[in-house]
Amino acid sequence: MEIQGGNNPGTAGASLEVEALKLAKSNQEIEGQATLQLLESASDVPKVSSDPAIGQNVNTFA
Repeated sequence: MEIQGGNNPGTAGASLEVEALKLAKSNQEIEGQATLQLLESASDVPKVSSDPAIGQNVNTFA
């Protein structure tokens, strides 16, 4: 009986699972970086309008 490590279906399945987990981790890191960039860019938006009269009148008639 011959046993070869490369042709063992259990080993191949485990290595595919490891590769899938590495890919998922990489994807999460990329999404995390994109989220941080979005949050940082949102902090540059002015929170108050330069015209203080904007938003003082509210039209309640539809």
